Amino acid sequence: MPDPIQLVPLAEIDATALTRDRTGLDPEPQAELEASIAASGLRQPIEIFPLDQARGPARFGLLSGFRRLHAFRSLHAATAEDRYAAIPAFLRERTSLAAALAAMVEENEIRAGLSPFERGLIAVTARNQGAFPSIEEAINGLYPNAGRVKRHRLRTLATFAEEMDGQFTAPETLKQAQVFRIAAAIAAGFGELIRTALEESSLTDPDHQWQLLQPILAEAEEHARKPETSNHPGRPRRILRPRYALTIRRERTRDGWSLHFTGREASGAMMDLVLDEIERMYAPE
Repeated sequence: MPDPIQLVPLAEIDATALTRDRTGLDPEPQAELEASIAASGLRQPIEIFPLDQARGPARFGLLSGFRRLHAFRSLHAATAEDRYAAIPAFLRERTSLAAALAAMVEENEIRAGLSPFERGLIAVTARNQGAFPSIEEAINGLYPNAGRVKRHRLRTLATFAEEMDGQFTAPETLKQAQVFRIAAAIAAGFGELIRTALEESSLTDPDHQWQLLQPILAEAEEHARKPETSNHPGRPRRILRPRYALTIRRERTRDGWSLHFTGREASGAMMDLVLDEIERMYAPE
C-alpha cells in the first residue's frame, strides 16, 4: 500500500538533515519551477522521514525534493499565501543513512543534472558521515546501477572533491573534462603545487582560477608523456618553503621556466638578492 500524502508545514521540515549532493541551485530552472508551481500547483510531492530527535520546530528530514521545497519556501516568503505554508509530502519509514542518501542521489540523477564536483562530493560526504566505510563502497551503494566505466569516473570525481575541497571559489562550475585534467595532475604528483597556486593567488573568479592552473596542468601532462628524471633523490623540486612567510613555485612555461615568489617576505629587495646570486653562480670566471 503506498504511503499517504500529508500536508506538512514548511517549518517542520529540516532540509539539511541529510548532507545534500547539490551545492547550489541554478537560478533559471529554479525560477521556472516556481512559476510552474504558482500556475499549476505541485505535481510531485516531496519525500520526508521522521527525525530521531526534533530540531526546534522541525520533526522531519528531507529525503528528496530539495528544489521543490526551496520553491515553496521562496513562494511563501514572496507572497505570504497560506497555500505555500505547507507542502504535500510522502512520509517514508525510518531508514538507514546509506539508503536515504542513495534515494536522494537517485532522484537527482533522474530529475536534474548535478555538476561533476557535486557527484564526487556526495561519495566523500557519505563516507565521512559513516554511511559507508570507504569511498569505493559509497560509490557502489549510491550508484548501484552504474557500470564499470561510470564507477571509474565517479571515483575520479570523488578523489578530486576530497583533494580540492575548499580550494576553488565555485567548484560546481567546473566541467567534467576540467575536473579530469586536474585529477590526472594530482595523480601525477602535482596536487600540492595546484593547491599552493590557488591558495597563494588573489584570483577568486572561476575563469581566472582555471587560467592560473594552465601551466601546471600542461607540465603535468608533459610529465605523463615524458617523465622528468634525475639522479638526485627528491627531484625535480617543484615547490620550496624556505621560510614561514615565503613560498617558491617552479613552473614550466611555453618558452622556458619561471619561479613564483609569494608570501609576506617576497619583495623587490629579495628579487635583487636572488638575481645577484644567480649572476654569481653563472658569471664567467
